[in-house]
Amino acid sequence: MQLREAFSLLAQHSGQGFSQVSSETTATTGLAGRYAAALYELAESANKLDKVAEDLKALRSMINESDDLRRVITSPVLTRAEQVQAMTAVTAKADMDQLTTNFVGTAAQNRRLFALEGMIKAYLTELSTRRGEATAQVISAKTLSDAQLQAVSDVLKKAVGTKVSVEAEVDETLLGGMIVKVGSRMVDSSLKTQLQQLHLSMKGIG
Repeated sequence: MQLREAFSLLAQHSGQGFSQVSSETTATTGLAGRYAAALYELAESANKLDKVAEDLKALRSMINESDDLRRVITSPVLTRAEQVQAMTAVTAKADMDQLTTNFVGTAAQNRRLFALEGMIKAYLTELSTRRGEATAQVISAKTLSDAQLQAVSDVLKKAVGTKVSVEAEVDETLLGGMIVKVGSRMVDSSLKTQLQQLHLSMKGIG
């Protein structure tokens, strides 16, 4: 059974268990991209692209903020059933869409949670690309608030001339400031100056 067919089965039969994916479709190379592509197609068909994106962003934040959750998705000790149970509980508590829950459950069932963050990134990148948006990776020492993320997005939009989807990450080893990458390039010096000024102004935000 192909990965897309497995996800289709999940979408049609919510709550009836998780489908197996053949080893042929779960090779390490391109794994995250294949899962993300299948999820995108299902979300588009169900008119749930934004809801799934919202769920995935929330899940990524939970992983970044919880050492326990990170251990769940990376642990080689937990059984398949334990990972499925744990992730189902996480998505249920966060009131995520059934499609998102099925997707995460499938990744857990197939022992692919180690690539979950890559799948999330690939889905969000695909969504931005199809909408003609630029994707900016913003790494900061602390989690940015919604107001801060919007401020960063506004600065980047003016700089690149198009709508920018900001993918925020936290790196506590940073001494301060932010690292910003748009597409495959780092921001230029003029934009760095704007972002530095923005960082100073954000010290007083929430």
